Amino acid sequence: MAWILLLFAGLFEIVWAFLMKASDGFSKPWQTVGTIVFMIISFGLLSMAMKTLPLGTAYVIWTGIGAVGAFVVGIAVLGEPITPMRIAGAVLIISGLVVLKLSSSH
Repeated sequence: MAWILLLFAGLFEIVWAFLMKASDGFSKPWQTVGTIVFMIISFGLLSMAMKTLPLGTAYVIWTGIGAVGAFVVGIAVLGEPITPMRIAGAVLIISGLVVLKLSSSH
């Protein structure tokens, strides 16, 4: 169950990161409120997952999901550039997440 909570925490991190970008420096009220709401949900789910998962594993996987997810959203929604170096960076992050998941006893 902790892994499912962590997955959703990471997905909500992607949402709040996107909304933060859309808030234009917190100058747009609805996007700002959405950012805060999704941050609270994401942190709450992360906190629940950390009841049983190791701190380092949970935190790195949460940030990794957010980082790679924001990278994908940036490309797919915001038209950010796709370059070999950016792709390589994302692959390295995903590789690290897989290694951490495989090394976890939970």
